[in-house]
This record gives sequence, structure tokens and C-alpha cells, in this order.
Amino acid sequence: MTHKHGPLEWAMLLTLTVLWGSAFTLTKVAVSGLPAALVVAGRLYVAAMLLIPVALALRHRPRTTPRLWMFMVLIAVFGYALPFSLVSWGQRFIESGVAGILMAVMPLATLGLAHWLIPGERITRYRIGGFLSGFSGVVVLMGPSAWHALMNGETQILPMLAVLAGAISYAVSSILARLRPRSDARFTAAATISIAAVLMTPSALSGVESVAVLEIARSELIAVGLLGIFSTALAAIVYFRLVTVAGPAFVSQLNYLIPLWAVGSGIFFLHERPEPNHLYALALILGGILITQLEHLRR
Repeated sequence: MTHKHGPLEWAMLLTLTVLWGSAFTLTKVAVSGLPAALVVAGRLYVAAMLLIPVALALRHRPRTTPRLWMFMVLIAVFGYALPFSLVSWGQRFIESGVAGILMAVMPLATLGLAHWLIPGERITRYRIGGFLSGFSGVVVLMGPSAWHALMNGETQILPMLAVLAGAISYAVSSILARLRPRSDARFTAAATISIAAVLMTPSALSGVESVAVLEIARSELIAVGLLGIFSTALAAIVYFRLVTVAGPAFVSQLNYLIPLWAVGSGIFFLHERPEPNHLYALALILGGILITQLEHLRR
């Protein structure tokens, strides 16, 4: 699979790994002093301001229909507003590396949803094996100590479940993206992110009231700006371009690289120390993704 792709494709893949993998570290910094809803709305508005001029510069405006707009609204909800909110809230309480590991279950969840929602997609033994391995990884990551903490009134497992729900939301979004009517990728990115920004406005405004403007650290504002510019706007452009020139199979390697980068970034920049069960869980989840890929290698 890899020998057909040149240095440019690999550079774009690694760039996307850095852009999306670093989002967990940046989010951790941002939510340390800002409400999660404000962080989400901020990164979406920054991205929208960059992407809207790109969409308006299109020489040939795409033809839109009510059905296309319906899909774009749903993608805005399940691909941006909802998962961004869940992951940002969860990262107030858990390490960025743990969040990155939990997000790695997204492709496994997508396979399960595709069986029911996309014609021709069926559950196979490889996909069942991959799902069981990934599910085992989630159980190991949370561990008995997390469930014991929940019984004692501690809430660390709830943030983990929130991030996991964000991963499932991303899976729903990927299904919607495959089912949507064809449209220009840049226009779709600008439209969905702009819609998501509008949807987040009410909760963001309510969060402003609880923030003392003078107490906001510069690092938190910089983190929000970097999330909007790089992890949202630029990442969307690189992603759609890479899918076009290299294909979805090549891009799927991100499922292995992003969790590794998220864990490494948390260790290097935030001095996080992953526990042994975190590494075991990462191996099980990535192993589950690898098992699902064996189906394509045997065709």
C-alpha cells in the first residue's frame, strides 16, 4: 500500500498527525482556565473566519440542495459541536494522552455503525476481532480502580466516558460524510464548521459570564487560537486534499499515528506520566485497528 505514495503524501499524512494529535495537548491547556464551551466556540469561530474566504474564492460554486444542507447540519453537530464539547469537558479531568487513546476507538465504532447504515458494509470475523480487542483496551484503560472511584463519588470515569462518547460521535459523522450528496470539500468544510460555530454560540455566551477576563492567561488564548488555525481549519484542508490524492486507505493510517502522537505530546509538553494500563490499552486498541486492516490485505 505504501510504495505507491510519494514524499508529498507522506508529508501531508505526518502533518495531519501533528495537527490532530496536538489538539489534545492544546485543549488541555485551554480548558485549564476557560469553560469547555468557550474553548470549542473559540476554535470553531477562528476556523470559520479562515475557511469562509477560501469557500467564497471557489470559481465554481457547488450546487446545494435541502438534502445536502440537512447532512451538513448533522455533520456540524456530530463532527464538530458535540465531540468537541465532550472531549474538551472530559479533558478538564483526565490527561491528554488518555483522551488520545480513547479517541482511537473511533474507527472501530465506525465499522459497527457502517454494518447497519451503509449498504454493502457487513460485519466480518476480522471486524469482530478488532472490535473485541478495542473494547478490551477501553476496559483496561478505565480499569477496576476507575469503577471503584465512581462508587466512592469520584468522577474520573465520567470524563473518560465523555471522551469515548465523543469518539462515537466522530464515527457517526464519518458515516454521514460517506452518505452525504457529493459537494466540494472546501465548501463543505467551511459550511459545517460555520454551522457548528453558530450552534455553540448560546452555550459559549453563558460560559463568558463565569470567566473573569483579567484572569485569562495568555497561554490559554494562544491554545484556542492554535486549535482554530491549525487543528481545525488547516487540518480540514489537508485532510480533504490528502483523501483526494492518496485515498481513504492511505489516510486510515492516521488511526495508528494520532494516539501515539497524543501520548508523546502529553509526556513532552505537559509532563504527563502514562501508567502501565494506559500503554496496555493503547496496544490493544491499535491492535484492534490492525486486525480490521488484515481483511483488506487478504483481498
